[in-house]
Amino acid sequence: MDKDVAVIIGTGGIGLAIARRVGIGRIVLLADYSEKALGVAAEQLRGAGYDVSTHVVDVSQPDAVAALADTAAELGPVTQVVHSAGVSPVQGTTEQVLHVDLLGTALVLDEFARVIAPGGAGVVISSMAGHMAGGYPYDTEHALASTPVSELLALPFLAPEEVGNSGVAYALSKRGNALRVQAAAVEWGKHGARINCISPGIISTPLAQDEMSGPGAEGYRQMIETSAAGRIGTPDDVAEAAAFLLGQQAGFITGSDLLADGGVIAALRAAQAWPVGRAQS
Repeated sequence: MDKDVAVIIGTGGIGLAIARRVGIGRIVLLADYSEKALGVAAEQLRGAGYDVSTHVVDVSQPDAVAALADTAAELGPVTQVVHSAGVSPVQGTTEQVLHVDLLGTALVLDEFARVIAPGGAGVVISSMAGHMAGGYPYDTEHALASTPVSELLALPFLAPEEVGNSGVAYALSKRGNALRVQAAAVEWGKHGARINCISPGIISTPLAQDEMSGPGAEGYRQMIETSAAGRIGTPDDVAEAAAFLLGQQAGFITGSDLLADGGVIAALRAAQAWPVGRAQS
């Protein structure tokens, strides 16, 4: 009997924490842009007793994402899909953020909809940044949710010169992630599967460390101090939420976006922190 397959796209701290949480008894297919990162992550998991395969992928390339989905299906029934790959505003340009964070997510949602097994589930790791702008005009949000993936980055408001800096691109992309997950839930449902989104806050990962050593470092410290939880999050915090959404207990939850930020957005909206938008400057 074939083992179920758990696909983990992105081998950062959150992706690996989720892999450890949901990969027991399954084939874990790790995918990442970096072959070196893949090797390190695979060695760690294999050393802990997991059955691991690896696949190098550039999520911004349609053919590459399609090939990853095909590889996963060849390994066995694909019952878990976790998309945690992305670049932060400090790590990438406006163009890179749009291609990896926005387009990449749209491609993963489309390609894995066709291979997900009945009863399967997926989780997209987005960001609380998608909640910071206070929403976009209806036409913008509808376009982000429903534009065919091949036409997505041709939308006029997604032209880099229209978007602005990488921080604005990041917030827009993360809002787009939640909207596309909501729209994709209908197609995934046709296959008997579910798809949800998690929007983490400041989580102690290498990506967050890059951001917290950048020009917005003081802002990040202030967000942590004024949040309801009063602490930075851990990859395991997100992994627990993901395990719930991927599991049978969440069988009636699909198309949702879970804000897991320790109350940062709550503090912002209660005017206990700086005005909305400053974090994107």
